[in-house]
Parts: sequence; structure tokens; C-alpha cells
Amino acid sequence: MSFGEAVSVEQLHITGASRPSAAGDVSRPPKAAMLVAQRIVRDVVRGRMTPGDLLPPERVMLETYSTGRGTLREALRLLEFQGVISLKPGPGGGPVLQAPAASHLASTLVLLMQLNRAPYRVIVEVRTVLEPTISQLAAKQITDGSLAELGATIERMRDDVNDRDSFRDANRQFHDIIAWSSGNVLFAYIVDSLLGILDGTVIGIDYPSQRRAAIVKAHEEIYEALARRDESASEQRMREHLEAYTRYAKKKFPEVFEQTITWDGLIG
Repeated sequence: MSFGEAVSVEQLHITGASRPSAAGDVSRPPKAAMLVAQRIVRDVVRGRMTPGDLLPPERVMLETYSTGRGTLREALRLLEFQGVISLKPGPGGGPVLQAPAASHLASTLVLLMQLNRAPYRVIVEVRTVLEPTISQLAAKQITDGSLAELGATIERMRDDVNDRDSFRDANRQFHDIIAWSSGNVLFAYIVDSLLGILDGTVIGIDYPSQRRAAIVKAHEEIYEALARRDESASEQRMREHLEAYTRYAKKKFPEVFEQTITWDGLIG
């Protein structure tokens, strides 16, 4: 993943464009600080800056963007909130470029879900629709290095089948690697954020050892299909895997399945 790709997604998020609430409504023009933030992001991408790079000092940005100190600092706070920069204190400090994490998108999605009273089930439905297609795309583009990482997650799940946290982390990493191997950065961010919601929310779903063994077997079958570069089998195995998970969750945790995930319940 390049920083340019990452910023492109975050830039969409930064613009804050929203659907009118009613016919004929007109969105308010963006604030000056938002416009400056968007210009900074454009210049970061054009300049091919990478995470860890220091943005220009304040006096330079004041001149470059023809703005006041208060507006510039508000713009930088907006970018910091989005995870695009961190503010390094002290001499030689200033705004430092970061690689935005999917957790920022996850937080926004959870907030929107809560406001719309959307239950946990909707995340499962989105994953069931998207991830089989993503797995199919990954079969064409996954690298040998990513396949090796994928195999390592399966080994870790086998070794740590009785360690809930380690098993869960390896499980998430497995799906995350496939998403980023699809070649579609938006798919990758969406899946990464959905996995973050599931792992970062107190929803009460856990797997007994028998179910964990079934998950490992499903991952092995998906891995084998990807290693063969078999697009059809990769799509089918991923679909079967997620449908099995959906059946399990509905049967064992019906109340959680229909529970709304709340913004204040998101951890990390």
C-alpha cells in the first residue's frame, strides 16, 4: 500500500460531503480550515511524501495557503483527528505525516450505524457480500510474500487455538492480508475497518475449540485456492466460510446478532 493510495481514501473522508437531508437542501460551503486541510493533503500527494516526513514549518504554510494562524492550526487539528498527521512538539517538531489507519473509518461507520439503529448483523451481511469477491480478486494478484504471510497466520491459529486473543488476531490478519491483496485500496480499507469494529467492540461472540478448528480448516482451503490462483474456488471457499460464520452467530448469539453496536462501545 502506498501513502498516496491511503491518503486518497482519507481525503474522501476529510471532505465530509453528505447527502442532503431533504429535496432542495443545499450543503453549506466548507469552512476555511477544511479547504486548507484539503489543499495540504493534495500537496502531500503531489509531493510524494511518505509517513515520517515533516510538513513545512508554520510560517511557510501560512504563506503557501494565504491563511491566518488560527485557520491553519484548525486545519492541522482536522488532519490530526483523521490520522493523517501527528503533531511533534519541541524544537525541530511540527506536523509529521502518518499512514492513516482504518480505525478512523471504523469509528465513523460505528457512529453512523448507531444513529441509524443498525444492528451487528449489517456488518456480517456486508462482509458476506464483499469478501468472496475480494478473495476472487486476490487470487489474481496475491504475491508470494503475501501468501507466505497468509500461511503464517494459519500456523499461528493452529498453535494458539486455545488462546482466544492470539487466535482472534491471527484470524483478523488472515482476512486483512487477502483484502489488501485484492489490488483495490477501498475494498481493503472497508474490510479492515469492519474487522476492526468486530474486534474492537464488546459484542460477546466467542468460539469454542470445535468452532475454532473449523475456522482453521476453512482458512486452509481458502489459502490453497489462492495459492493455485484459482479465482472461482477462492470466491467459493470464502463465501462458504462466511456463510458458516453467519449460521453460527445467528444460532448461538441471536440477541447479539440483532444488537446495535454503539460508538461509545468501540474500543481502541
